Amino acid sequence: MNYLNSIILSAVSIMLTASVNAAQHQHHSKNANNPLCKQSSEKKCASTVSSVFDDKGRLWSAWTDKQFLYVNYSDDNGNSFSKGVRVNKVAEKIASRNEHRPKIKIGKDRTVLLSWTTKLNKRFTGNIRFSRSTDLGVTFSQPVTVNDNHDIISHRFDAMAVNNAGDIYISWLDKRDQLAAKQNGRSYTGAAAYYALSTDNGNSFKANKKIADHSCECCRMAIDIDRNDLPVISWRHIYGKNIRDHAISSFASQNKPAKPFRLSYDQWKINGCPHHGPSLSIDKTNRYHAVWFNNAEKNHGIFYAHSDDNGKSFSQQIAVGNYDKRASHADIKVTGKKLFITWKEQHETDSVIYLMTSEDMGYSWNKPSLIARSSEKTDYPFLINKNNKAFISWHIPGTSYRLIPISE
Repeated sequence: MNYLNSIILSAVSIMLTASVNAAQHQHHSKNANNPLCKQSSEKKCASTVSSVFDDKGRLWSAWTDKQFLYVNYSDDNGNSFSKGVRVNKVAEKIASRNEHRPKIKIGKDRTVLLSWTTKLNKRFTGNIRFSRSTDLGVTFSQPVTVNDNHDIISHRFDAMAVNNAGDIYISWLDKRDQLAAKQNGRSYTGAAAYYALSTDNGNSFKANKKIADHSCECCRMAIDIDRNDLPVISWRHIYGKNIRDHAISSFASQNKPAKPFRLSYDQWKINGCPHHGPSLSIDKTNRYHAVWFNNAEKNHGIFYAHSDDNGKSFSQQIAVGNYDKRASHADIKVTGKKLFITWKEQHETDSVIYLMTSEDMGYSWNKPSLIARSSEKTDYPFLINKNNKAFISWHIPGTSYRLIPISE
């Protein structure tokens, strides 16, 4: 794969960095080069932060520092946090940049669940790892490797979801089939989408199963739970000769994925990795809401569409954000009776975060609102829910973690 070509062709989609402050106020601060961060494991020194609320309103966050994964929590919407607890006792090369970051979810009985990718010695290789805490973050289990293929290949870009029954689904991009094809003298394009299921609150995982061949190799996956308490998974897929659009797969039963359908038809032809995956959220009527980015010659930018037939077909897509301002890395979330999309743009020397709202589940959208801007480097924005209230989670490396409430 031509990674240099990927970087050149997908300049819009790769690592636009920005900074966040409270609504529409610029915040000037030291960045991740802060000398204090060379000796500190505090969250403010992390390059990425992942967060989620539990059903009691506690905010949980995960981040990495110096090959260790940490977790802490806040009971006051991020104004103050507990001391970070180290998850892995033995150092690991944990992927923690941009779209490749640890995930944190809350399972049955408020079990804190973590998945991440540990880099191996060869470039672009890794294993999917998992740990949990059953005592509200006081201690964490010894990490286990979820992928049951242990070749030194790529098992990367994990995504995790938990349903109402407590079943844990972890999906990722896997190159075991590419390796097998190469060993047998056959060609194989891209990677494959795999997943593993735990039905005992993370104590163990069932055998890995493949969802589809020929996924793109290095874009984040999206996963959510549908009305039937089953997962729906979306990823960037390779169609034909390097057409990198998106696919989506629902599940026919607890451990049986259905045949994937094509989500986007933008016809982006690129022999490389865009590093720009989709986002997915499912409402109570079982409508699938998706946002994605493509940089095709005619159809380029962020797009939104929804499906009412389990992904077989999608509504006419609408453009989101300003492509000329490098709109990128959108996230989508259903919160109560509203639907939100957030994304970043680059305005001269500043990075800007926007929010768009639909009050009729995607039929129409309010005018985009400027939420925050800054000249500092920041993480991507993500939407998280607390008791049907929406927040934007955004991080300023070297300075602080921010939780921005959305006015409703």
